[in-house]
Amino acid sequence: MEENKLYCSHCGALIEGDDYEEVNGEIVCTDCYEHHTTTCERCGSVIWTDDSYGDEYTTLCRHCYENHYTRCSCCDALLHEDDAYHLDGYDYCSECYHDEVDRNKSIHDYGYKPEPIFYGDSSRYFGVELEIDGAGKDSYNADEILSIANKENEHIYIKGDGSLDDGMELVTHPMSLEYHKNYQWEEIMKKAISLGYRSHQTSTCGLHIHVNRDSLGETREEQDEVISRILYFVEHHWNELLKFSRRSEYSMNRWAARYGYEHSPKAILDKAKKGNNGRYAAVNLMNYATIEFRMFRGTLKYNTFIAALQLVNMICDVAVYSSDDGIAKISWSNFVAGIKEPELIQYLKERQLYVNDAVNTSDDI
Repeated sequence: MEENKLYCSHCGALIEGDDYEEVNGEIVCTDCYEHHTTTCERCGSVIWTDDSYGDEYTTLCRHCYENHYTRCSCCDALLHEDDAYHLDGYDYCSECYHDEVDRNKSIHDYGYKPEPIFYGDSSRYFGVELEIDGAGKDSYNADEILSIANKENEHIYIKGDGSLDDGMELVTHPMSLEYHKNYQWEEIMKKAISLGYRSHQTSTCGLHIHVNRDSLGETREEQDEVISRILYFVEHHWNELLKFSRRSEYSMNRWAARYGYEHSPKAILDKAKKGNNGRYAAVNLMNYATIEFRMFRGTLKYNTFIAALQLVNMICDVAVYSSDDGIAKISWSNFVAGIKEPELIQYLKERQLYVNDAVNTSDDI
């Protein structure tokens, strides 16, 4: 009878007798089965040849491919997940992985964080993150910079940073302010410039300065009191600090947003702890061992760089040695009147934040 006849679901041919197979629950004639199906080498299931994943050497069904295999990001070779090498969020075969590691041996991934080495004799240390852009995330360039930076000991390491277009981030181990001043920053900056890097003259680069929390107080409570006064000072003098930073208001809001003015240091600290800025705050409090000043635009100009460190040091000093009432009474003119450091005075004059005398200046880089 007509209703008992079987037809191949692939080619439509009438099937005689028991001359058929099943593929995914569908009836298939022997000829189609032999010429148009294959077997997954991992699970043994029969699949259509056109639905085969893998490569010319390994046949895989879709489920096995998606759950147990990947491909090399460089050469596209098929890899079992147990054989894949992982670097910076990408999968590699053994050969491409070692080529990539060799190529970027001087540039660590963004999450790299070695045990800190402290340089200088001080209770307060400054760790710097200086972003440079425009001449590549390039191991040759990194080696050129590190050959100057780390002549004797490791003072700087270099990381990749996804916020940069074509650059990298120089990160220092903690150094005292005096150590930073005597360190070979000018040589490092000249080398970076000669390689084609820029920092201020980009839309991507920042200069972030970490200060160790234990320099602000012996206990966590004492540290929080000082930090609250730092936040109050930053909010109270936001317009001056925005001018000092060399950032646009848009850039500041994106990368180093303010918490918002309150009438007391404690109220601002409470707001900061409840806020949703994350680490993208003018003063980032998310690190356990440091607070991070993120306000400054990047620079490859030595005087600007040192001035930023000196400003951070001065803000910390004022917060340490003032009461809550005292810091509320400090005007900007009172604050800058106590500055003695020539680099900071020079920079403040350039930005018309000190005494508006005419000064010789050069563009930031």
